[in-house]
Amino acid sequence: MTPVIYCDEIEISMEKGPDIIDATGRLQAVVNASRVSNGSLHATVIGSTGSLTTIEYEPGVVEDLKDAISRLAPANLVYKHELAWHDGNGHSHVQAALLGPSLTVPVRGGNLYLGTWQQAVMINHDNRPRTRKVAVTITGTA
Repeated sequence: MTPVIYCDEIEISMEKGPDIIDATGRLQAVVNASRVSNGSLHATVIGSTGSLTTIEYEPGVVEDLKDAISRLAPANLVYKHELAWHDGNGHSHVQAALLGPSLTVPVRGGNLYLGTWQQAVMINHDNRPRTRKVAVTITGTA
């Protein structure tokens, strides 16, 4: 068993937020490239208006999550960030901070160790389409 630290990056094109994309396949592809059999995948979205989490990627749950995100930090409130920058995305920063930029998933037998109905998802909270970069680090043994 050889120790491995493998670093890569994926990009995901996303629509105006909240937009939720299933990133599981792309992350699994990085695991495959790493040749890690057992260890951990750590992914972090680069940027302050994106987040990563897990959910059952099913249309109803995805819409429920979008609604919940919009209730947590509604776009129609006044945010001090907007008073400084006038870019209309104060809510985007708050939403992303509440969900968090990072996700860690175990790797077992060369696969992401997720539940049957659990997928890794990327969320764009910004008020415009974005291409999101996700830094991925996999540690473990080959």
